[in-house]
Amino acid sequence: MRIGQGYDVHQLVPGRRLVLGGIEIPHDKGLEGHSDGDALLHAVADAILGALGQGDLGRHFPSSDERWKGIASIEILGAVVDKMKAAGLRIGNVDATIVAQAPRLSPHQPAMHENLVSVLGTEPGRVNVKVTSTDHLGSLGRGEGIAGMAVVLLEDR
Repeated sequence: MRIGQGYDVHQLVPGRRLVLGGIEIPHDKGLEGHSDGDALLHAVADAILGALGQGDLGRHFPSSDERWKGIASIEILGAVVDKMKAAGLRIGNVDATIVAQAPRLSPHQPAMHENLVSVLGTEPGRVNVKVTSTDHLGSLGRGEGIAGMAVVLLEDR
């Protein structure tokens, strides 16, 4: 078994759509980023790369590379899952958390969960998606950004 953890945070800015867990969520701001800025999927992908011992997203998808500009993070996670499968591993389980003051994300949890299960190619019981806030503390609590955190356990296929 191999374990990895991932963390990602992006600033909320006007003029961008908000995408989390591969789902577009109605909001007056979106996450800044070279890609669509999906902090949840970035954290999960980073955790998988960590478990594989293959560095981080910046190594594989650098923001200095125009090929990745505007890419959907679901595609990034799909490419990382391909690396996981090539290494002969599969998801043991994923526990992921989104930290956001606004918008309210609980209505979107089932769709985010379903997306993750699909792209990871695993059973629903092996993936958990949580949402929380900082109760108005810090930059995330002021609504300046959204963070994603994930822990992933990989096991032999």
